[in-house]
Amino acid sequence: MWDLIQKDLISQGLVTAFAVVGVVMWISVVLSRRLTFGRIHGSAIAIVIGLVLAWVGGIMTGGQKGLADLALFSGIGLMGGAMLRDFAIVATAFEVQATEAKKAGLIGAISLFLGTLLPFVVGSCVAYAFGYRDAVSITTIGAGAVTYIVGPVTGAALGATSDVMALSIATGLIKAILVMVGTPMAARWMGLDNPRSAMVFGGLAGTVSGVTAGLAATDRRLVPYGALTATFHTGLGCLLGPSLLYFIVRGILG
Repeated sequence: MWDLIQKDLISQGLVTAFAVVGVVMWISVVLSRRLTFGRIHGSAIAIVIGLVLAWVGGIMTGGQKGLADLALFSGIGLMGGAMLRDFAIVATAFEVQATEAKKAGLIGAISLFLGTLLPFVVGSCVAYAFGYRDAVSITTIGAGAVTYIVGPVTGAALGATSDVMALSIATGLIKAILVMVGTPMAARWMGLDNPRSAMVFGGLAGTVSGVTAGLAATDRRLVPYGALTATFHTGLGCLLGPSLLYFIVRGILG
């Protein structure tokens, strides 16, 4: 009986993935209500549970895709892949109201540049502190601090080594996780309760996945606005990383 059920679950991998995520969300909402009295949103708890499950899956299989390396949960690899993720992010743009988006104005544009430059400076300084002295490696790791997409794009353009590109992705991934989990906790302190502040936050934080998940855990109505500027942020980083920022780093290093 169990073999038959397991075979059906594997053959309908995507449906199984949605069911697993639904169960995790239900548990997370219960934990949020019972343990934190709603102070930490259920989505933030779900993110942490997902990370733990991914780690357990990696330990069990020795693979690199977490639970997706297990045949029973292979559909999670498709559900969490770039295709559905990007489709969901792009779809949020249809909920943006132009009148609200215009309110971000100059401060929204400034947040985009600050959100690109500040993480890059921090990431570059960390790379230098850990012994990297060539402009390509420092620029690549610094770009990874912008987002885990900007890092490898910059590294590929500059000819960085694979280990440096891997470090840039890891740097951006840590940032995304921090934004995902930290946004619901700090939302009240940051004043994340209107489209304008969400757009500024998206420009400063930058990571599309982190901003989208963090705002979804805070107030789903703010997701389109944060995702809008965060998407521009990624594009801006991909343009500046292998060009202007690289030349600045090379000029400083001589």
